Amino acid sequence: MLYYLFEYLEQHYDIPGASLFGFITFRAAAAILTSLLISIIFGKRIINFLRRQQVGETIRDLGLEGQQEKAGTPTMGGIIIILATLIPVLLFAKIGNIYIILLIVTTIWMGTIGFIDDYIKKFKNNKEGLKGRFKVIGQVGLGIIVGATLYFSPDVTIKEKLPVAVQQELLAQDPSLSPSKLYKAENRSTKTTIPFVKQNEFDYADLITWIHPKLGNYVWLLFIPIVIFIITAVSNGANLTDGIDGLAAGTSAIIVLTLGIFAWVSGNIIFSDYLNIMYIPSVEEITIYIAAFVGALIGFLWYNTYPAQVFMGDTGSLTIGGIIAVIAIAVRKEWLIPVLCGIFLAENLSVVMQVSYFKYTKKKFGEGRRIFKMSPLHHHYQKLGYHESKIVTRFWIIGILLAILSVVTLKIR
Repeated sequence: MLYYLFEYLEQHYDIPGASLFGFITFRAAAAILTSLLISIIFGKRIINFLRRQQVGETIRDLGLEGQQEKAGTPTMGGIIIILATLIPVLLFAKIGNIYIILLIVTTIWMGTIGFIDDYIKKFKNNKEGLKGRFKVIGQVGLGIIVGATLYFSPDVTIKEKLPVAVQQELLAQDPSLSPSKLYKAENRSTKTTIPFVKQNEFDYADLITWIHPKLGNYVWLLFIPIVIFIITAVSNGANLTDGIDGLAAGTSAIIVLTLGIFAWVSGNIIFSDYLNIMYIPSVEEITIYIAAFVGALIGFLWYNTYPAQVFMGDTGSLTIGGIIAVIAIAVRKEWLIPVLCGIFLAENLSVVMQVSYFKYTKKKFGEGRRIFKMSPLHHHYQKLGYHESKIVTRFWIIGILLAILSVVTLKIR
C-alpha cells in the first residue's frame, strides 16, 4: 500500500524521497526490518496469549532425551510467522503483482489448513488432528489454483533472447545497444530451468508434443499435477522437519534467502542477460515477499531456538513448505528443489524408507525391522545421543552448503 501511496505522491507532488519506494532493494530492506521487529516485539505477546489459552504442546513419550520438559510449551506459533510476513508485504509490495497475490493466497490457504489441524489437536482433544485426506485435499486445491494461474494468467510470462545471429547483427550496428533490445516480446511459456546442464531450459510441452504438436494445447493437464505434487511434497517435508527446536525455521530461512537471490536476478534483465538465465518479467517483486518471510522466520527463531518458548505447529510448518514450493515454481527453479531443499528431502525419504522397510520385513519375516533408530532423520541422531542443538546446527550447516551449491548452478552447467 505504501508503494502506491508514495508513487502517487511522487507523480503529483514531487515529494523528496518518495522515489525510494520504486527501488526493490529499499522496499526489501524495509520489509525484512519490519517483519523482524513485528515477530520479535509482538511474538512475545502472542506467546503469552497462547499460554493463557493453554495452547500447549502434548508430548508423546518417544524415549527422547529432554522430551518431557517440552510438554506445555505453546504451539500454533506459526501465527507469528504469518502475521510478520503478511503485514510488511501489504505495506511494501505491489499488491497487484500476480506473484504476490499467489503467495498471499498460499500463505492464508496453508495457514488455515495448519491452524485447523492444530485447533483440532488442542481444543478437540484429538491427537490425530485434521485427517490426512483433508490435508491432502487442501494441498491439491492450492496446487490447482497455483498451477492454473501460472499456466493461464496473461501476467505470467518470460522473455526469450533473439537468435544469436540476430543479436550479433544488432550489436554490430550498435555496440552500446541495451540488453532489453536483444529479447523477444513477452510470451506465456511452460519452460523451466534444469540445473547442471548447459542447455538448461526445458519445456513441459515437450513431454507430449513429440506425440503430436497440437497436444501442446493440453500441456496444462500435465503441468498442474506436477505443481500439485511439488506443493504437497515440500509442505509435507517442512512439516516432518519441524521436530526439534529451531530446525524447520532455520533451514527454511536459508532456503528462502537463496530463492530470493534467484528471484532478484531472474527479474533483472541486466543480471539475467549476464548470467545467461531465463528472464521473468515482474518476478523480482517476489523479493519483497521473501525479505518479509526471512525476517519473520529469523524473528521466530528468537523464541524457537533451544530451549524453545514456542513451537510453530502445523500452522507454521505447512505454510512454510507451501510458500517455498510456490516461490520455487514461480522463479522456475522447481527442479532445483531436491538440492536446495535437501534437508526436507532427507527427512521425507527417511520416513518413507523406514515405513516401507518395516512393512516389507514384517510381511517377509513376521517381524518389522528398521533402517533408522527412529524417523524422521533428526530423531535418529537424537537416539544416537546427539544433543538437539548440535543436530540443528549441523543441519543448518548442510543447508548452507546446499544453498551455495544451488547458487553456483547459475554459472556451472
